[in-house]
Amino acid sequence: MIKKSTWLHLRIPFSYFLLPVYFFSLSVIPELNIWDLVISFLAIHLFLYPASNGYNSYFDKDEESIGGLENPPPVDKELYSTALIFDLLAIVVALAGSWQFAVALFIYGLISKAYSHDKIRLKKFPVISWIVVSFFQGSFIFLSVYQLFTGENWAEIFQKLGIIVPALLSTAMLMGSYPMTQVYQHEEDGKRGDLTISRMLGIRGTFIFTMVFFSLAMGGFAWFYINWFDEIYAIGLFVALFPVLIYFLYWFWQVYKNPLKADFKSTMKLNFISATCFNLFFFSTILARHLA
Repeated sequence: MIKKSTWLHLRIPFSYFLLPVYFFSLSVIPELNIWDLVISFLAIHLFLYPASNGYNSYFDKDEESIGGLENPPPVDKELYSTALIFDLLAIVVALAGSWQFAVALFIYGLISKAYSHDKIRLKKFPVISWIVVSFFQGSFIFLSVYQLFTGENWAEIFQKLGIIVPALLSTAMLMGSYPMTQVYQHEEDGKRGDLTISRMLGIRGTFIFTMVFFSLAMGGFAWFYINWFDEIYAIGLFVALFPVLIYFLYWFWQVYKNPLKADFKSTMKLNFISATCFNLFFFSTILARHLA
């Protein structure tokens, strides 16, 4: 039986925060089917992401709060082996969809290990890790899901501007939000010598960077929806994200006056509000396109 501490470090509920990219991909796919929906959701959100979380926790050995876990328990070898098993399960489940999808998840698993492993540890390099994480959690997952459902080869997909643009926008979205997930971990990351993008920017700098980059990303989303869908989608996106803007500005004002306000609970609250708003919007676009 798997220990409670291992389950906690897998942080399965944390997959909720990564659902927007998945839903965004589904929203641009011409036809959906139940089989691929089940396969892709289980492989990515039940096995692949938790495997990455567990592997990262094992090598980080955090003593303070981490994403989705305020008081992480000590780690042991069971977490390491369980993370590898979950990686394998992700690939096995993905094979029920297609071998291309399974290969994509295998590649993702390798990259996530390079991010955490002490012999490579991309996490030590702020700009590289920022780009790599944003690309693989964004464009790579977006395109992998699209490829599974459509069965198109990669050469065909890369010729479709209407697919490449939203894939890149999913990465831009994460490039804006990813530094915020590190803003409360500066002290812990410093102990390990990890210079994350947020540590490089500083606490206030992280907020300003996120505000600017995220605004540019949302401008890109508006341009995409106006040109490939309808302007009502662009309006809907901004309406849906209004709660995120309000909370972000309120929190930024608190942090500007007192950097200690950049804490775990506030970060998780922003993550939850942001993920919920994006999920509701993208899910509504799926319904609008496929049930209309």
